[in-house]
Amino acid sequence: MSLFDMSGQVALITGSSRGIGKAIAEEMAEHGAKVVISSRKQDACEAVASEINAKYGAGTAIAVAANISSKDDLQHLVDETRKAFGKITALVCNAASNPYYGPSAGISDDQFRKIMDNNILSNHWLIHMVAPEMLERGGGSITIVSSVGGLKASTVIGAYCISKAADMQMARNLADEFGPKGVRVNCIAPGLIKTDFARALWENPDTLEISTRRSSLRRIGEPHEIAGAAVFLASKAGGFTTGQTIVIDGGNTISGG
Repeated sequence: MSLFDMSGQVALITGSSRGIGKAIAEEMAEHGAKVVISSRKQDACEAVASEINAKYGAGTAIAVAANISSKDDLQHLVDETRKAFGKITALVCNAASNPYYGPSAGISDDQFRKIMDNNILSNHWLIHMVAPEMLERGGGSITIVSSVGGLKASTVIGAYCISKAADMQMARNLADEFGPKGVRVNCIAPGLIKTDFARALWENPDTLEISTRRSSLRRIGEPHEIAGAAVFLASKAGGFTTGQTIVIDGGNTISGG
């Protein structure tokens, strides 16, 4: 049996109706997992779940809409997942917000708070809704999709970068806290990926040129190129990996990008 086999697992992935989250859900289903598709809009979630069920068999995926800014929505998401599949073995906190692009002096208090609440506090809530059953079973994986922005400075998405650095520290703290019970917590830090979420960066010719010129691979990434790391972290292949941030950026950070 492959080290990457996820048969018998139930993966809850936030922000999975498109982009990186969708790619992760599709790849986990490919490797045998049951998956829960979640984003703000139920119809978008149902469309992705239908695609996955058509490809991998009825009952592989369910759709549960949730706004990550609502603690009640997140609890409903967890409850519906358990109702449908009985357990959660892998959690991927992928959903995030970035409502502001510009210098730090121009961000409003509401925008700053929204970034911190949606990118840090919501992960804290959801992890602690899911972790108790993992700790009781003595196993499970939690993956936070962070960003290389958490590793370096930015003059245009500074608050977002602060939140992503905090996610990395959250993973380290919880990995140490949950590790004795066999629960692993890690981050994935993508570089610039061609998603709707990052459109403001890759559609800007100047930003795109800087990113690709300084990247070892001289290009930006695609969502499916992040999904493999998520499968690794949730499967037996990643069984001895915890508290880490896996950078997937085409060599951008190593080359001065």
